[in-house]
Amino acid sequence: MEDLKDVYISPLPDSPYVKPFRFNYTQNGKEKTWDLLEVHDSVAIVVFNVTRKVMVFVKQFRPAIYYNCIHPDDRKEEVIDTTKYPASLGIALEMCAGIIDKNKPVEHIAKEEVLEECGYDVPIERLQKITSYRSGVGVQGALQTFFYCEVTDDMKTEQGGGVDDEIIEVIEKTIPEIEEMVKSPGPIASPPSCLFALMWFLHYKADKFKKSFAPYCKECKINNNSNMIM
Repeated sequence: MEDLKDVYISPLPDSPYVKPFRFNYTQNGKEKTWDLLEVHDSVAIVVFNVTRKVMVFVKQFRPAIYYNCIHPDDRKEEVIDTTKYPASLGIALEMCAGIIDKNKPVEHIAKEEVLEECGYDVPIERLQKITSYRSGVGVQGALQTFFYCEVTDDMKTEQGGGVDDEIIEVIEKTIPEIEEMVKSPGPIASPPSCLFALMWFLHYKADKFKKSFAPYCKECKINNNSNMIM
């Protein structure tokens, strides 16, 4: 994943994924313009393994993050110096996610993404639709639909890691590690949608899993599940 070379920047040709354009309008009698990007809508899925009580993340190289770590003067170079700017600068930790580029219900797209990226075969009925929201509202405003699912080790039928030329690593984190992540002063190499998903999980789901493995303190005779003297 971090074997990066031959990095250079070029003009954008016609793209099936990103279409830049200028939006012209009159607001309160004043003519205005705004430069926008047309992109695909997408799905994002919080995957929690209840067998081992870990959150399943995907780690991958994101050129947009990498680019914004390069000093503006160095972006003008014919080839980017990857010794000065190693690939690690562009590695992101995210929820399982994918664009909606097929004529299928969003639940089916989400199921496919969980299988392709994380290797879990999740029944459609186990995918809980949480909400949908607009992402990148400054330049794109695309719709992302957010799902939650609980998986077990027995549901792991494939290795994961993506399809075609995707290079994705599956990463697992415990609930305490997630709590430390969201408390980090940053910068965090994760999109806002990922942090929103983690906060949602910690607020609505985490307690029942924390209680199931909270330790028992024999010395002080306190059961940490209830925080009461026994």
